[in-house]
Amino acid sequence: QVHLVESGGGVVQPGGSLKLSCVASGGEISTYAMGWLRQAPGKTREPVAAITPYGDDRFYARSVQGRFTITRDNPRKTVTLQMNLLKVEDTAVYYCATLDPNNWSPTGNEGQGTQVTVSS
Repeated sequence: QVHLVESGGGVVQPGGSLKLSCVASGGEISTYAMGWLRQAPGKTREPVAAITPYGDDRFYARSVQGRFTITRDNPRKTVTLQMNLLKVEDTAVYYCATLDPNNWSPTGNEGQGTQVTVSS
Protein backbone atom coordinates (compact mmCIF):
# COMPACT_ATOMS: atom_id res chain seq x y z
CA GLN A 1 0.00 0.00 0.00
CA VAL A 2 1.36 3.39 -1.02
CA HIS A 3 0.76 6.31 1.32
CA LEU A 4 0.47 9.68 -0.43
CA VAL A 5 0.75 13.12 1.15
CA GLU A 6 0.00 16.30 -0.78
CA SER A 7 1.25 19.79 0.02
CA GLY A 8 1.56 23.20 -1.57
CA GLY A 9 -2.02 24.37 -1.62
CA GLY A 10 -3.04 27.84 -0.55
CA VAL A 11 -4.79 31.04 -1.51
CA VAL A 12 -3.70 32.83 -4.66
CA GLN A 13 -5.07 35.61 -6.83
CA PRO A 14 -6.31 34.94 -10.36
CA GLY A 15 -3.36 34.75 -12.71
CA GLY A 16 -1.07 33.49 -9.99
CA SER A 17 0.81 30.23 -9.62
CA LEU A 18 1.07 27.37 -7.18
CA LYS A 19 3.13 24.20 -7.14
CA LEU A 20 1.60 21.13 -5.55
CA SER A 21 3.74 18.25 -4.38
CA CYS A 22 2.86 14.66 -3.61
CA VAL A 23 5.28 12.48 -1.67
CA ALA A 24 4.83 8.74 -1.48
CA SER A 25 5.91 6.33 1.21
CA GLY A 26 5.42 2.66 1.98
CA GLY A 27 6.04 1.50 -1.57
CA GLU A 28 7.40 2.32 -4.97
CA ILE A 29 5.48 4.48 -7.42
CA SER A 30 7.48 3.51 -10.51
CA THR A 31 4.97 0.82 -11.50
CA TYR A 32 2.06 3.24 -11.37
CA ALA A 33 0.87 6.01 -13.52
CA MET A 34 0.29 8.98 -11.21
CA GLY A 35 -2.41 11.57 -11.35
CA TRP A 36 -3.92 14.64 -9.82
CA LEU A 37 -7.67 14.93 -9.38
CA ARG A 38 -9.71 17.76 -7.92
CA GLN A 39 -13.08 18.26 -6.36
CA ALA A 40 -14.78 21.62 -6.10
CA PRO A 41 -17.65 22.24 -3.67
CA GLY A 42 -20.83 20.68 -4.95
CA LYS A 43 -19.11 19.03 -7.88
CA THR A 44 -17.87 15.53 -8.66
CA ARG A 45 -14.20 14.66 -8.51
CA GLU A 46 -12.51 15.14 -11.87
CA PRO A 47 -9.13 14.20 -13.31
CA VAL A 48 -6.77 17.08 -13.86
CA ALA A 49 -3.50 15.57 -15.04
CA ALA A 50 -1.76 12.23 -15.23
CA ILE A 51 1.67 10.91 -16.12
CA THR A 52 2.89 7.49 -17.19
CA PRO A 53 5.24 5.48 -14.93
CA TYR A 54 8.42 6.85 -16.52
CA GLY A 55 7.11 10.20 -17.59
CA ASP A 56 7.03 9.58 -21.32
CA ASP A 57 3.38 10.55 -21.73
CA ARG A 58 1.00 12.91 -19.99
CA PHE A 59 -2.71 13.64 -19.94
CA TYR A 60 -4.30 16.98 -19.15
CA ALA A 61 -7.92 17.94 -18.78
CA ARG A 62 -8.90 20.40 -21.44
CA SER A 63 -9.66 23.04 -18.83
CA VAL A 64 -6.04 23.10 -17.59
CA GLN A 65 -4.11 22.32 -20.77
CA GLY A 66 -1.35 24.84 -21.38
CA ARG A 67 -1.50 26.11 -17.77
CA PHE A 68 -0.68 23.05 -15.64
CA THR A 69 2.34 20.74 -15.86
CA ILE A 70 2.70 17.37 -14.16
CA THR A 71 6.12 15.89 -13.47
CA ARG A 72 7.46 13.00 -11.44
CA ASP A 73 10.70 11.90 -9.80
CA ASN A 74 10.57 8.16 -9.15
CA PRO A 75 13.74 7.87 -7.02
CA ARG A 76 12.39 10.64 -4.76
CA LYS A 77 8.84 9.17 -4.94
CA THR A 78 7.51 12.60 -5.75
CA VAL A 79 4.91 13.93 -8.18
CA THR A 80 4.39 17.63 -8.72
CA LEU A 81 1.73 19.76 -10.37
CA GLN A 82 2.86 23.21 -11.46
CA MET A 83 -0.21 25.40 -11.87
CA ASN A 84 0.11 28.71 -13.69
CA LEU A 85 -2.42 31.34 -14.78
CA LEU A 86 -4.81 30.13 -12.13
CA LYS A 87 -8.49 30.89 -12.49
CA VAL A 88 -11.27 31.17 -9.94
CA GLU A 89 -12.72 27.96 -11.35
CA ASP A 90 -9.54 26.09 -10.39
CA THR A 91 -10.60 26.39 -6.76
CA ALA A 92 -10.88 22.88 -5.36
CA VAL A 93 -9.32 20.26 -3.16
CA TYR A 94 -6.55 18.59 -5.14
CA TYR A 95 -5.75 14.93 -4.63
CA CYS A 96 -2.77 12.85 -5.70
CA ALA A 97 -3.50 9.26 -6.70
CA THR A 98 -1.88 6.16 -8.14
CA LEU A 99 -3.35 5.05 -11.45
CA ASP A 100 -3.37 1.90 -13.52
CA PRO A 101 -0.91 2.63 -16.37
CA ASN A 102 -3.06 0.65 -18.82
CA ASN A 103 -6.25 2.65 -18.44
CA TRP A 104 -5.60 5.58 -16.04
CA SER A 105 -8.06 4.11 -13.52
CA PRO A 106 -7.43 4.87 -9.83
CA THR A 107 -5.90 1.92 -8.00
CA GLY A 108 -7.05 2.89 -4.51
CA ASN A 109 -4.11 4.92 -3.22
CA GLU A 110 -5.04 8.56 -2.70
CA GLY A 111 -3.88 11.33 -0.42
CA GLN A 112 -5.94 13.47 1.91
CA GLY A 113 -5.89 16.40 -0.47
CA THR A 114 -4.67 19.98 -0.40
CA GLN A 115 -6.94 23.01 -0.76
CA VAL A 116 -6.37 25.45 -3.59
CA THR A 117 -8.34 28.68 -3.47
CA VAL A 118 -8.14 31.21 -6.28
CA SER A 119 -9.73 34.46 -5.27
CA SER A 120 -9.24 38.17 -5.65
